[in-house]
Amino acid sequence: MIERTPVLNALTHLILITGLVLVLLPFAIVLAAATKDIQGVNQVPMSLIPGGHLIDNLAAAWDQAEFGPKLLNSLIVAIGVTAGKIVLAALTAFSIVFFRYRARMLVFWLIFTTLMLPLEVRIVPTYSIAANALSPFQSILAAIGLQVDLQWNLLNSYTGLILPLIATATGTFLYRQFFLTVPDELLEASKMDGAGAMRFFAEILMPLSRTNMLALAAILFVYSWNQYLWPLLVTTDQSFSTAVVELKRLIPTNQGGLPEWNIAMAGTLIVMIPPLLVVALMQRWFVRGLIATDK
Repeated sequence: MIERTPVLNALTHLILITGLVLVLLPFAIVLAAATKDIQGVNQVPMSLIPGGHLIDNLAAAWDQAEFGPKLLNSLIVAIGVTAGKIVLAALTAFSIVFFRYRARMLVFWLIFTTLMLPLEVRIVPTYSIAANALSPFQSILAAIGLQVDLQWNLLNSYTGLILPLIATATGTFLYRQFFLTVPDELLEASKMDGAGAMRFFAEILMPLSRTNMLALAAILFVYSWNQYLWPLLVTTDQSFSTAVVELKRLIPTNQGGLPEWNIAMAGTLIVMIPPLLVVALMQRWFVRGLIATDK
């Protein structure tokens, strides 16, 4: 039993309020700066009282960064990466849990150890593969004496933005932990009904894991939307650039006059809105996916 005392209650509320302030303070500064004119945003210290120039700053940021097509690119990439990660993680975990081959646990731990190798660590070989996705096969053929010119350039394409990001050790681990809780009787009953492996996966496992899937989708969407380094490297054609990358256009150069931080903060608000909406709309599923016990 958790002891409830006035002192512990006060301390708990103090910790929660402190955490809330630390989380909301940067957002409050961005929001206040986005509502001010150029003189107000450059005051030291800047007032946190909102101004009346939010609409003007949003319009200026939208035009300068060309957010219309960039937001669409970000949406395509975020949805593609999220869907790819979920499908790949579910299939991988399904194979590890329900197929009895000898190396399945070795495969799982090899996948799990990739948590120590984020994209930033393997950015050079990943970019090399994206420049020619068939180069490994070309090297294998060259090793056996076959000289074949194989080319598949993923740069400046949605495929190049999405495909290298869809592998996920975290999703595989979460799906594996859930699949381990599925009763064996369900598998036996599906076999008795004549269902194959993929039918069991699609019609039984996936509906059962809907809560976990939606919680994972919320996390992965935010992760994919906020990607900066990979889209920056893989896109030299501005038509494939994402909204997060295009924020750099709004960074003030301070070449004479006051820096327009109000427009930069307005652009930041525009880029923040889609992931905030996703988290707000899927909050109930996100919490249920973390604490649900009816599995």
